[in-house]
Amino acid sequence: MGRGRVELKRIENKINRQVTFSKRRNGLLKKAYELSVLCDAEVALIIFSSRGKLYEFGSSGVSKTLERYQRCYCSPQQNVAHQIPDTNINWSEEILNLKAKYESLQRTQRHLLGEDLGALSLKELQNLEKQLEGTLIQTRLKKTQVMVEQMEDLRRKERHLGDMNTQLKVKVSLEMSLLEGEGHHHNHIHNHNHNHNDNDNDNDDDDDHDDED
Repeated sequence: MGRGRVELKRIENKINRQVTFSKRRNGLLKKAYELSVLCDAEVALIIFSSRGKLYEFGSSGVSKTLERYQRCYCSPQQNVAHQIPDTNINWSEEILNLKAKYESLQRTQRHLLGEDLGALSLKELQNLEKQLEGTLIQTRLKKTQVMVEQMEDLRRKERHLGDMNTQLKVKVSLEMSLLEGEGHHHNHIHNHNHNHNDNDNDNDDDDDHDDED
């Protein structure tokens, strides 16, 4: 039975969202690199995380590829050759907008770290407080989860050591029993030989008395 279609939507759990972002980001960067190598293609990839961190890949350099892309849009001949629709996109403005967004995300990150708070309004500070409270809750939940996992691991190790200790005690007890058994057997043989020698001495004495008579 085939797998059902998975609905794409925002991951609500922050930790799961970060893990998924890391895995998908690495996979996307790897695919971009493989495409550039296998097909001798010029590939540029730009990724901004939710925290404003920049990740990029450019087989010939991201800036160089963006400039080439801009020239491709601005050249009528290349537009015709590649059947690119004539749009009035100004890539310089797009780059500036992208840079402004990046700087805004950087400011947000600094605010979350408790930096550059002087210019924030009361409402902005309240929103920042809510974000920090949510982050604190998630951090505590993760901390509790890690502590529980560590305690379970310690319990497993304790049980394992207890089992090993029990097995060692049984082994020592068996070895002691074997040693005691060998000692009893040795004493029995020694006593038997001693009694036999005593009997022989008694017989010799009897013979001596008979000779004297």
